[in-house]
Amino acid sequence: MSGHNKWSTIKHKKGAADAKRGKIFTKLIKEITVAAKLGGGDPDGNPRLRTAIDKAKGENMPKDNIERAIKKGTGGMDGVVYEETTYEGYGPGGAAVLVEVMTDNRNRTVSDVRSIFTKCNGNMGEAGCVAWMFDKKGLIVYPKSVDFDKLFEAAIEAGAEDVSEEDEQIEVTTDPSNFMEVRDALEKAGFKPDSAEVTMIPQTMVKLEGKQAENMLKLMDRMEDNDDVQNVYSNFDISEEEMDKMM
Repeated sequence: MSGHNKWSTIKHKKGAADAKRGKIFTKLIKEITVAAKLGGGDPDGNPRLRTAIDKAKGENMPKDNIERAIKKGTGGMDGVVYEETTYEGYGPGGAAVLVEVMTDNRNRTVSDVRSIFTKCNGNMGEAGCVAWMFDKKGLIVYPKSVDFDKLFEAAIEAGAEDVSEEDEQIEVTTDPSNFMEVRDALEKAGFKPDSAEVTMIPQTMVKLEGKQAENMLKLMDRMEDNDDVQNVYSNFDISEEEMDKMM
């Protein structure tokens, strides 16, 4: 299992997704608020906001919550001012870790993130120490039941960079600049994605097993459990067999 987009599969296997729905809502509300503040409250003219709203709907967030978050971002309601930043470091076995945060208190957040790295046998690094190992890409994921050849043809015609079959899904990768265009074209062609987002994809993977694999998953869990952390990316690779041992 690779770290960039199989982490969600791992979470479902561990049964953690439903238990953390409240935290997911908190993070999505932050993202909607900041997206609306930076690009305006109209999702048709603000791709980041539209993506955030789509994610929120995918998590069954009530419409009122979404509208309140947009109002807060566009100045219609008083609210906390969030700052966006990224922290970098190394997890167990030298796996690269990128942590995107949205915080109203940078000192608190950097202290929390550093503590999580340390407690899970990792260490926080300087800015730029691992970012170069990742490429920013649009990633659209489809179930394996989709007709690969038809999806491939439609995706390439829409401007996608690549279409690949993974263990449990089919992935369409795009340049971030035409991510929405490709996703919309594929939806119009009848292909409904399981997920669609702009993400960070590692260039190379680090294979982990045993205690290192266990500590890596603990690190990812604790990072995501922090209210200020929006996204965590890593280049760890854990085999299905190794995962089964830990479940």
